[in-house]
Amino acid sequence: MCMFPASHAAQASRPSVEKREKMKYLSLIFFMSLLPQYAGKSLSGDGSHPKTFEDIKNEIAGYSDIAKAIIDLAVHGKAQNRSYERLAVFADTVGPRLSGLKNLDAAIKYMFSALQKDGLENVHLEPVKVPHWERGEEFAMMLEPRNHSIAILGLGSSVATPPEGITAEVIVVASFDELHRRAQEAKGKIVVYNQPFVSYGETVRYRSQGAVEAAKVGAVASLIRSIASFSIDSPHTGWQSYQSGIPRIPTACISVEDAEMMSRMSLRGTKIVVYLKMGARTYPDSPSFNTVAEIVGNKYPEQIVLVSGHLDSWDVGQGAMDDGGGAFISWEALSLIKDLGLRPKRTLRMVLWTGEEQGGVGAEQYYQLHKENISNFDIVMESDEGTFKPSGLAFTGNAKARDIIREIMALLLPINITDVFDNADGTDINYWMRDGVPGASLRDDLSKYFWFHHSQGDTMTVQDPNQMNLCAAVWTVVSYVIADMEEMLPRSFQEHKSCLRYSAISF
Repeated sequence: MCMFPASHAAQASRPSVEKREKMKYLSLIFFMSLLPQYAGKSLSGDGSHPKTFEDIKNEIAGYSDIAKAIIDLAVHGKAQNRSYERLAVFADTVGPRLSGLKNLDAAIKYMFSALQKDGLENVHLEPVKVPHWERGEEFAMMLEPRNHSIAILGLGSSVATPPEGITAEVIVVASFDELHRRAQEAKGKIVVYNQPFVSYGETVRYRSQGAVEAAKVGAVASLIRSIASFSIDSPHTGWQSYQSGIPRIPTACISVEDAEMMSRMSLRGTKIVVYLKMGARTYPDSPSFNTVAEIVGNKYPEQIVLVSGHLDSWDVGQGAMDDGGGAFISWEALSLIKDLGLRPKRTLRMVLWTGEEQGGVGAEQYYQLHKENISNFDIVMESDEGTFKPSGLAFTGNAKARDIIREIMALLLPINITDVFDNADGTDINYWMRDGVPGASLRDDLSKYFWFHHSQGDTMTVQDPNQMNLCAAVWTVVSYVIADMEEMLPRSFQEHKSCLRYSAISF
């Protein structure tokens, strides 16, 4: 029943409507005030008003002299060739550094001591667990149609053959599709994959899944053409994975030359018999460490600009290219900044990852330990695709952040390395980029990278001191300027939808 005439009822309800509108407005203002902590620092230094992009361009241009000083020191000055020389001593002293082995322990101890002697801050080790696999004795011989020694490298996590080895006929296929079409022929045989190299990203699935697919059709072992764009009878190793419920069979990579030879023989109808013996063994996970050093920020020390490379490698060659170069230009970045007497506003943190070759094992545990402070990570950077002649920086982030990175890269015009590419790449930083933290990786000349990748050829002979100087200059200028700018790089709201979803529900 209506207690008031209609006009009085409308007047009586008006204050409540106005109150609700006011509450919505206040809630919106409060909600908006929370967004900067999830989207990077978006206010100017004094908190008075947002900076325009023109303001940011002018701020970055002000780093021109510092960028030139970094370039001069790294490329022409006293630090010239330092990253190369440090890496040479390290690689020659320690050698390859496979997860779980004593060489990796020695490498970590070496770097911990070297970083302390270099005068860096907060040098420490963060404990993690890493896989421990050893290849043991390996041997392969073609018995028919003639005796021929086959160069092999067992793949990480492979099981061993029986002690007496395996002697079996070979079936050669060029793809998984061909394997499954010829499934009846494969039972009891050794599958040899002779897949063409298209790109690493596309072709590596034969290494990672080859044993599983061969086991599905009853094969007793698999030998996989190395994932390499060029070969001089050099097998290339790498990690592979088994699948629950599928028999685990021994698996190894062979050289491009041997894979193609057996393919030609097979196409001529020649019977091929191979003897394979592998002594691989998997042990319980081993203790290891991510190695950390810093230059602590002088204004926002809790905010982090992270530069990184991985310290572990495969157990062949010296691990100089993958990823000694990336690790040592990351160290060099901190050294150059320290040598110039610079201290950025934010903390510049170097992390040398462990267990990267097994899928970023050490980096994942670092992420789990530190992700509660994700809003303080300004950018994560990783160099893990060689330190050959650099062409620029690959970047993952929103459009506004990308525009800022372009302006920073313009500071490298004196060495003509200014390009910004899409999609940063790095196994160890992907965890952060998936959660919206901007990421960057060094882009360099990869034309010869897969000639040496995961092979005995990954030695200091591959490295060039002049190219490493340029890589170090790029890495240092970018990381320093980002760490010293007044504002953090902006992030999209979508990159923090879990946080925003909570806020929306709350209101």
